Amino acid sequence: MGHSVYDPAFGERPAWNAGRKVGSKRALKPKQIWEIRFWLDRERRLRDRALFDLAIDSKLRGCDIVKIRIGDLVSGGVIRPRALVIQQKTGRPVQFELTDTTRASLLGWLERR
Repeated sequence: MGHSVYDPAFGERPAWNAGRKVGSKRALKPKQIWEIRFWLDRERRLRDRALFDLAIDSKLRGCDIVKIRIGDLVSGGVIRPRALVIQQKTGRPVQFELTDTTRASLLGWLERR
């Protein structure tokens, strides 16, 4: 379906993605990750720091990160060293390790909750 040349809005309306970069984005560099963690710590944003660390460790999409339940990460009051999540887009299970830094930030957030 095209536009009519007689439509007055046809020539005036820019494309929805005009001026935006298209395609996949570059991965964060270690310095950028450190800067984000530093800022989150300075601002005392425990939840955001825990979710950021979880996203970095798991490399999951945002929609999969927010669907993770506490029970997926915690067992018997202890944060598991590994977690298994089923991806929403592909339906495939993804297993990942939680680093000590991530486990500490998750524990700090859960204790404060």
